[in-house]
Amino acid sequence: MTLLSSPPLPPNTLHHLAVLGISSREALRAQGVVHTFLLLKAAGHTVTQRLLFALEAAARGVHWQELDDDDRAQLTWALHHHAPVRLPPPDEEAQRFMAEAIRLAKAAAAEGEVPVGAVVVKEGRIIGRGFNRPVTSHDPSAHAEMVALREAAATLGNYRLSGCDLYVTLEPCPMCGGAILHSRLDRVIYGARDPKIGAAGSVLNLFGERALNHQTALFSGIEAEACGRLLSEFFRQRRAAG
Repeated sequence: MTLLSSPPLPPNTLHHLAVLGISSREALRAQGVVHTFLLLKAAGHTVTQRLLFALEAAARGVHWQELDDDDRAQLTWALHHHAPVRLPPPDEEAQRFMAEAIRLAKAAAAEGEVPVGAVVVKEGRIIGRGFNRPVTSHDPSAHAEMVALREAAATLGNYRLSGCDLYVTLEPCPMCGGAILHSRLDRVIYGARDPKIGAAGSVLNLFGERALNHQTALFSGIEAEACGRLLSEFFRQRRAAG
């Protein structure tokens, strides 16, 4: 592991990167130079084009003045075409809202539905709740996310949910992913991955499609074990009963 140093990066930038968990050249490369630059911007730090070049130099282990015109042009192009970057929610906040989503997932299981729960949050307040109801409501679109989105939209009187986050116990499917993007949510925070129909990277990634006119930031693995355990237990009991 090669620690980042000054030069090429300013000392205060090294501190800000460390707070984001980026202290080595390997970590910077893994995050991506442009993504890291946008993370610093999202965190409220002053960023300049020179800093972008300095990050690239740090990733290569050279001085930023060693970058040629083509290097700088490619970085500028990549920055212009990169999807928006947002910071994850604070751990305490994420756990609190995912706990409510898990409670809703248990309510779904009690009704014989696949245990998935979701909440929509705006400015620290839940404005929409939902759990799976396709069987009981005879509605193939009644996934937890869709129910929560509908309630949130009704609460705000607007189907566009800019400034809102969605917490859901299971990775969204393509249907829910499309609705999430259409609603202009800021962030989706989900628990367990769905290897069969997950549309946030497990099977496909609707959220990484840059041709779409909105990008929602994704954060996975929040209470993943608890969320996955609910699903495993539900299907175990179903097999035993069947």
